[in-house]
Amino acid sequence: MGKLEMKNLTKTFNPGTVNEKTALSGLSLTVEDGDFITIVGSNGAGKSTLFHAIAGVFYVDGGSIVLDGEDITYKPEYRRSREMGRLFQDPMRGTAPHMTIEENLALAYLRTAKHQNAFFSRTSKADRAFFQDQLARLGMGLEDRMRQPVGLLSGGQRQALTLLMSTMVPPKVLLLDEHTAALDPGTAEKVLEITKQVVREHKITTLMVTHNMHQALELGNRTLMMDRGRVVFDVAGEERSTLTVDDLLAKFRQGAGKELDNDRILLS
Repeated sequence: MGKLEMKNLTKTFNPGTVNEKTALSGLSLTVEDGDFITIVGSNGAGKSTLFHAIAGVFYVDGGSIVLDGEDITYKPEYRRSREMGRLFQDPMRGTAPHMTIEENLALAYLRTAKHQNAFFSRTSKADRAFFQDQLARLGMGLEDRMRQPVGLLSGGQRQALTLLMSTMVPPKVLLLDEHTAALDPGTAEKVLEITKQVVREHKITTLMVTHNMHQALELGNRTLMMDRGRVVFDVAGEERSTLTVDDLLAKFRQGAGKELDNDRILLS
């Protein structure tokens, strides 16, 4: 299960100073179990801030976050991490470069264990065979390099490994923050295909920020557009299937009252 409900989320950075910035402005959103939502928006729209709030990087100033009926608004990040997976734009984040591939996988695997002494456990021979099988499914030959430091991998290999670490034990929610944007086109496409396969196989509730308008309409089952810390457009189903990129831009203009000002999106 992975139903996520957010009501009236607010977050302001540096309140009462000249640098005051409202990042979330009364945002409400219900993500149904199994939804794969793509999110696009203007610069500073609050997309990454929303992910930080969901993951528990910081607590929101107001509002609530409920996951499968449990109020997690003030649940610490380390506890939420057992139920959430997250990938960042930078492939260097999410893995420990001086540890081997096997050690990184073991950390991720034990982190999701529910028993109290999980971090003091050791992986078994069966666990290592499981890791090797999972790596083989990536199609990158990493199953034969389990003893090599992760720092020797390419950006695409590290991002694929991070994806595997985040979903090896399927999370309730997967957060993808432009996770292919820093990769070359060929590698980005491969990582995206792996992403779609993993999400589809495990039916993981997924939110993906993207700067690619075509991806926003082609991936998943629902698309959101954000501006100034709020959702200005939310579309799914048959209506979404008939939209073009120009339609999305028009919907943004209608909902936000201005043109989309993200050059990366407009040039994608």
